[in-house]
Amino acid sequence: MGTVPVYRWRLAPDGLATRRQLRALGLRPGGQDVAAQVERPRRRRGPLVAYLYRIEHAKPVRPMTPAKRAALAKANAARRTCPACRRDAGYVIPFSLGTCATCAFPEEQRAA
Repeated sequence: MGTVPVYRWRLAPDGLATRRQLRALGLRPGGQDVAAQVERPRRRRGPLVAYLYRIEHAKPVRPMTPAKRAALAKANAARRTCPACRRDAGYVIPFSLGTCATCAFPEEQRAA
């Protein structure tokens, strides 16, 4: 792959889109190479870079199958289950705590 054209922020030509823009249109890159990139300058750090893909070469998003839906539900349930008390916390347990709030701060729960 050679060099790709670089455009400034908001100055990319029509017919190109980022992954997020493709997803909003119900499309995916579909294995195509990066067509261009957009750079947004920042003051004290390097520029933010977003890769652009051709819309006409994009493919439709694959539909969600029942098996994928079940696997996603199981994975999300595992993220909500506390490893200490084995209860569903009702929210995604943060990695910083590692357990639900009740198990992480038992002294605060007794005081309340």
